[in-house]
Amino acid sequence: MDKKLVRKTGAVLLALIIWHLASIAVGMDMLLASPVKVIGRLLTIWKEPGFFSTVFYSLVRILCGFLIAFASGFLLAVAAGRYEAIETLLWPYIVTVKSVPVASFIILCLTWFSFDQLTVFIAFLIAFPVIYQNILQGIKSIDGKMLEMADIFKVSWLRRFLYIYLPGIKPYVLSASSTAVGMAWKAGVAAEVIGVVGGSIGEKLYDAKIYFMNADLLSWTIIIIVLSVLLEKLFIFVLRMLFSGLEKL
Repeated sequence: MDKKLVRKTGAVLLALIIWHLASIAVGMDMLLASPVKVIGRLLTIWKEPGFFSTVFYSLVRILCGFLIAFASGFLLAVAAGRYEAIETLLWPYIVTVKSVPVASFIILCLTWFSFDQLTVFIAFLIAFPVIYQNILQGIKSIDGKMLEMADIFKVSWLRRFLYIYLPGIKPYVLSASSTAVGMAWKAGVAAEVIGVVGGSIGEKLYDAKIYFMNADLLSWTIIIIVLSVLLEKLFIFVLRMLFSGLEKL
């Protein structure tokens, strides 16, 4: 058996034991439900009316926000890597988004966007700087001698992108995507909670908190974690397949 898998399984079991002991110490399910009760709730919560529509609602909007962030971050990073003026123009916006708390953006955006648009925009806003800066860093790390050689042999920009830039930025793209997916989920759900967006996972979290349904709160939290991990793995898989296809051209 894979040692890494054994270690991770052991870490999960240890976390569950600590959680269970903490639940016993608290002694009130409304404050901290035990893992057994949360797992039991997970086995029933998906059977409730509207469960899949709720998951689909949040999943689609957060995914849209992330994909918009990925596309725009990638294109603007390539443009900024080619033209320093673009990097300079984008700098104050990137610093602002990185510095201002997510809650401040959500409250501000509540006056600008509909509930349907809010989740998409916040997911985009938080994921964009991560993607943009990582890819830009990857472009800047490309060996200058390779670019000089391309200039000497008058290699077309498309071939430079496919055979010089793309292999150079590949690890940065994968790393940025892995981080940004999780951030998009956290920010998107936070927007749903603060905005009390109807029919969303955030609304379910808000209701669970209001009515002290701790088992529901933790169950939905686990569902968010699972969806985030699955979306990350799926997107990274698609990216790797895309890179492999481009490398064969």
